[in-house]
Amino acid sequence: MPTVVDFGTVSTTGLESSPVADALAGLRANEARYFSNKYDHVFTVSPADEVPEVVEWVHGILADERGLVIASRPLEATAFQVENIRMAYVFYESGLSINVMYTLDDGGKRAVGFKLSDGMDVPEELGGFKFARQKSKLAGTIRGSYFVIKKEH
Repeated sequence: MPTVVDFGTVSTTGLESSPVADALAGLRANEARYFSNKYDHVFTVSPADEVPEVVEWVHGILADERGLVIASRPLEATAFQVENIRMAYVFYESGLSINVMYTLDDGGKRAVGFKLSDGMDVPEELGGFKFARQKSKLAGTIRGSYFVIKKEH
């Protein structure tokens, strides 16, 4: 059953097994606030094992585009569409968040984004990426990187 992410009251529910649960909850709330403000979309998440098709789609893109396999266990995931953009998120036990932005129009923007929760190390499998820093009231310091999706998924 999907759970609405409340960015007014940050909760670690569903993320308790993460060593950086508070920071990951802040990161998740930061994403919820963004989609609420920009698209008037209510951001919901489900336990990853309840939405395996979302996790498989994200993992398939990572493997196909860059040969990446994420070592950490997925805790929660979500997929939705805003305007003509298909979005998917997976939140991992390590504190990693991966999102896929896939514009449905031909020639539209398509990318995979990585965000690291405050307090986590860069996962070994993402060591080749450079991460920029941004401050967030909800999540502290977020480190982020991305790559452009080249193939059809």
